[in-house]
Amino acid sequence: MHVISVSSNPEFVTQAISYFQGKWASPESLKVYEDCILHSLNTKSPLPQWYLLLKEDKIIGCAGLITNDFISRMDLYPWLCALYIEEHERHHAYGSILIEHIKQEAKKLGFNSLYLCTDHIGYYEKYDFHYVGLGYHPWGETSRIYEAQLEEKTTNNTLTSTNRD
Repeated sequence: MHVISVSSNPEFVTQAISYFQGKWASPESLKVYEDCILHSLNTKSPLPQWYLLLKEDKIIGCAGLITNDFISRMDLYPWLCALYIEEHERHHAYGSILIEHIKQEAKKLGFNSLYLCTDHIGYYEKYDFHYVGLGYHPWGETSRIYEAQLEEKTTNNTLTSTNRD
């Protein structure tokens, strides 16, 4: 089981486009995923990034790291988006593999928080996301916005060193 970045593995671009479109696109939004994923291959910007979860070289999931997930809170970024795990592969915590990978990638890029919008309650809280409010989509719907802090967790344990002669 491993996560690949489409921009680091452009040989997967056609499969990635088809996979994301099949899971997330409507007939009207097919070009959105195609255009975004294709342009992510050669951008100088660190975002967007698209990821595939592979199990024995078969795609079983996907997710993206983007600047905005069609939501009114454009002051917040980056966003975890389009998380999907094949139904027959669910209940094995495979979603957590993608979530943790994207958290680490966002942190490497210098971000302190990661956001997502969803109507699911209870799932993302297991992965240290907390509800911050509602956001509004261009098509008139609302979604719950969640945030995860990406800073290092510290403990109160202090190591004491002593010099002995």
